[in-house]
Amino acid sequence: MTTLPPPPAIGCRTVPVLRERGQREVFCGLTGIIWLHRKMQDAFFLVVGSRTCAHLLQAAAGVMIFAEPRFGTAILEEKDLAGLADANAELDREVARLLARRPDIRQLFLVGSCPSEVIKLDLHRAAERLSAIHAPHVRVLNYSGSGIETTFTQGEDACLAAMVPVLPEANGKELLVVGALPDVVEDQVLDLLAKLGVGPVRCLPARRSADLPSIGPETRFILAQPFLGDTHAALIRRGAQHIAAPFPFGAEGTTRWLAAVAAEWGVSADRFADVTDAPRARAERAVAQVAERLRGKSVFFLPDSQLELPLARFLARECGMRAVEIGTPYLHAEIMGPELDLIAAGPTISEGQDVDLQLDRVRAARPDLTVCGLGLANPLESEGLSTKWAIELVFTPIHLYEQAADLASLFARPLRRRALLGAAREAAE
Repeated sequence: MTTLPPPPAIGCRTVPVLRERGQREVFCGLTGIIWLHRKMQDAFFLVVGSRTCAHLLQAAAGVMIFAEPRFGTAILEEKDLAGLADANAELDREVARLLARRPDIRQLFLVGSCPSEVIKLDLHRAAERLSAIHAPHVRVLNYSGSGIETTFTQGEDACLAAMVPVLPEANGKELLVVGALPDVVEDQVLDLLAKLGVGPVRCLPARRSADLPSIGPETRFILAQPFLGDTHAALIRRGAQHIAAPFPFGAEGTTRWLAAVAAEWGVSADRFADVTDAPRARAERAVAQVAERLRGKSVFFLPDSQLELPLARFLARECGMRAVEIGTPYLHAEIMGPELDLIAAGPTISEGQDVDLQLDRVRAARPDLTVCGLGLANPLESEGLSTKWAIELVFTPIHLYEQAADLASLFARPLRRRALLGAAREAAE
């Protein structure tokens, strides 16, 4: 029979939240295209932006724009920014050329950027106009990937939220798993849910546009990623019902996530145990081996990806680490409530960022590990602090039982590296 460790006597759901507003250090939402274009196999992401946007995507993806991936940039030149050209006419021509060259495209996303927003280019109206021109072969949607007021994982949130209003109406009870997962992880999710007898199960985003889900009042949805606040709201507006749960990071998080779905589908305790006990036990053993290096160490999360609270819960409850501060760009009370219930009161919970003040707290605390963005890691390393790049936790498969030990290893690796460097220095002296 499946048993889980009880929640702490006092969790963090009701603790005061330190809210900060100041200078931020994050990537922009265009970065989300790098994993979305790999997931959605007949979609294309056309960024309406500057050459800087193109260089960002080129560097982040590690491919050349002219190598024809499923994304590209419609460059806004100086004459566009100065209002000397009809940007909509130019966009129409670029889209027509793209679709003539790439007949495999079934969904086209016009992705707004800082430059397109500054000149007030109405990409929503452009998407409606282009969708009417190119329907039914291609559906054109738009969302903003601008980094002016957002963090980088909100690119996926904006993309999925833009898809929800145009999804067809559904009849009957279905489960919708929401959030882009690597295909191998998605296959694991679908396999576990099938063994539990949960179904039908659909995914958003789907790998191909022909498999897009329908939405209706009998739709139940569970989030696989914690940064989907706008998508959550869009699904609620469509009448879908949210299954609240901790996120499937680590053995405990995965078990509680599956248990929330199983309860909604009336899965018996015996069947649930038959399906989950063995993979859970394997995950717990694998995590325990890695956790030897993490146990008793302190960790400080700077706000970056919105994965911070679920990851802090995993590190505290399954790896024995102590969280000093858990910073997150945005704190969605309903989505994060189950996570906050499982984190014992003690760490500071902060929302937003004032990077100078947060760095002062990092330096005062001298944690064993600081999880932060790329721009802050090197300066902190130069001060003798071990760091973990937050963005790596987004690009790496870390969900579910089979990836639990890999997730723990991502945090153990910088500590092991520092220990080896320290030993090498001592030997040299």
